[in-house]
Amino acid sequence: MCNSSTKTMDGPVVHKVSECFVKANHSTRESNQICHLTPWDIAMLSAHYIQKGLLYKKPATLVDERDFIENLLEKLKHSLSLTLSHFYPLCGRLVTHKTKNPPFYTVFVDCTSNSGARFIHATLDITISDILSPVDVPPIVQSLFDHDRALNHDGHTMPLLSIQVTELVDGVFIGCSMNHSLGDGTAYWNFFNAWSEIFRAQAQGHEHDVPISHPPIHNRWFPNGCVPPIDLPFKHHNEFISRYEAPMMRERIFHFSAESIAKLKAKANSECNTTKISSFQSLSALVWRCITRARSLARDQKTSCKLSTNNRTRMDPPLAKEYFGNSIHTLNAGTATSGELLENGLGWAAWKLHMAVINHNDRVVLGWVREWLKCPLIYQLGRYFDPYCVMMGSSPRFNMYGNEFGMGKTVAVRSGYANKFDGKVTSYPGHEGGGSVDLEVCLSPSVMTALESDQEFMDSVSASNPL
Repeated sequence: MCNSSTKTMDGPVVHKVSECFVKANHSTRESNQICHLTPWDIAMLSAHYIQKGLLYKKPATLVDERDFIENLLEKLKHSLSLTLSHFYPLCGRLVTHKTKNPPFYTVFVDCTSNSGARFIHATLDITISDILSPVDVPPIVQSLFDHDRALNHDGHTMPLLSIQVTELVDGVFIGCSMNHSLGDGTAYWNFFNAWSEIFRAQAQGHEHDVPISHPPIHNRWFPNGCVPPIDLPFKHHNEFISRYEAPMMRERIFHFSAESIAKLKAKANSECNTTKISSFQSLSALVWRCITRARSLARDQKTSCKLSTNNRTRMDPPLAKEYFGNSIHTLNAGTATSGELLENGLGWAAWKLHMAVINHNDRVVLGWVREWLKCPLIYQLGRYFDPYCVMMGSSPRFNMYGNEFGMGKTVAVRSGYANKFDGKVTSYPGHEGGGSVDLEVCLSPSVMTALESDQEFMDSVSASNPL
């Protein structure tokens, strides 16, 4: 049992009721080995865990609420155990092996111990409305996740996966923290989708060896000629690990309906006399322009828009979408002075993003990997993103609202403290689907206020009411 609690500046208290470790239901020959990390994985060691969570309403008619929660927790733990049998690296721990003569430093995942994932049951005396109704995302949401501020390198001593199930007055929040050195957003949501699929199968009477639609592929990708493990040019982790504290920011969710995004796409393509610019490129261009204007930058100040890009489909041959690991690239999709960006139209900015995406191919990806192998780079959150950039992360294509755990459709998606900075924009599918998008925008308070007064931006924002 666990009796700890977490307070926020606003007053609510998260009480941790219990904590345990959930191990994989069964092991295989593949799970009883080490898992080598690729350049994409190693580059993430100084970043935060991925923290995303799903909010649900409690069933309207509950005969015994205590019995409902206890049954839910047991079903979640059992289905998680079955899911971990497929995603066995999440049960391991990071290990560093180093020698002095010859000098050798490597980081890998030891899957042989089946240490398991942490599973926490917590309570919080607030309602769903308390989370969704405020204009800004309330700070208490950060307490709905374990591994607050944890770096991926902390996976040497901390679980690589932690689930926190927080019981609210009228809802349940399932917060998941996954080590980003083991997988990217595609891998993360593949795990979450599989867990939901197994939970539903379990509810239908399938207790063991539940097949899943998209089993993960654990054969990690290395370029030709690169034989793992990768020898790193370090003597101690202090040479490449740095702690990052985000500045004071406001965090707000902006909703864009499918109709609003269609208008943006039509406008961007019309201005460039083309049909090639995508919906997301048009939306990203709007965000880049409007945040740059809200920042009141000097006309000659350079600014950029970066996109988190999935490399799987750009490889030749392509990697399967089930590839479990990191296969992402932070694409510097557009660079311009503030004056250039704002004096030209939406289509001008969108075309820059479009061309950057089109030109990001197998040759570019392999070039980055080969350069990385010559001089390994570990991303540092405090230094990797400049204060004039806009960073578009995650993807509205991920299946977030299709995850069901016996409580109906997800009400909302929220994230924790992890990997946020001034100018970070995280993309989610809208609650109603159909091509709608929610953007989680993090900005300094003064810039957020200016963005809220930006007519071009707010004219495209739509009303949303998941409740």
